[in-house]
Amino acid sequence: MATPLHARVSAELRERIHRGALPPGASLPSEARLCAEFGASRGTVRTALATLRQEGLIAGGQGRPPVVRDTALGQPFESLLSFTAWAERIGRTPGQRTVEVARRGAGAVAAAALGIGAGTLVVEVLRVRSLDGEPVMLERATFVEPVGRLLFDFDPDASSIYAHLARQGVDLHSARHTIDALTADPHDATLLDIAPGAPLLRERRRTSTAAGEPVEYGDDRYRPDKVTFTIDNAHPAASGIAHDLRVRKLAQ
Repeated sequence: MATPLHARVSAELRERIHRGALPPGASLPSEARLCAEFGASRGTVRTALATLRQEGLIAGGQGRPPVVRDTALGQPFESLLSFTAWAERIGRTPGQRTVEVARRGAGAVAAAALGIGAGTLVVEVLRVRSLDGEPVMLERATFVEPVGRLLFDFDPDASSIYAHLARQGVDLHSARHTIDALTADPHDATLLDIAPGAPLLRERRRTSTAAGEPVEYGDDRYRPDKVTFTIDNAHPAASGIAHDLRVRKLAQ
């Protein structure tokens, strides 16, 4: 089945942004130029631009020419997409290098988040996550033991842990995210190729089943020269019922 023209236009513009041909702050070609270049109608070009705008790659509109955003990639937290699924969705190449997968007693912080006693057996995972070969995040995940044991017959360097667990029938229904900042200790600094003491953005996460049972506690640490966090919100609707709050993770 042929790829729709609007998808081909957005893919080409996305690739130009990623390789720097359209750097942050640069204006995109006019709609007329894009129509001529791709042999497309204005409606097709506008659909392609809407896709890039939704992904957080460009800003502008309503009479203003679209420009490349300083922060080029966006992941809505509420969708609970894995890092791998997010990267693939926006056309980047995700990577991971597993440092450790181990069964051990839960520490106090993870135990409290998971609602278990300190020292209860859990499975801990530490991976370095990358985009297009560049390290951007340290992923620390602590799974309750019945879930974590499913990782011992899985190669965590191969693909998404979340996707694997979902295939095994694990209910990863919802997550609560807490965002703060800290400095890199020597171990984190070595793994992320940064200086000790450099700032990191941290996203802590508790993932639960539909019944509210915790299955994972995550502590993910991002390089702030590669990732920022923003919140987009809107005024409540006239009825006072609807309120849209979207949290995005934006990677430069």
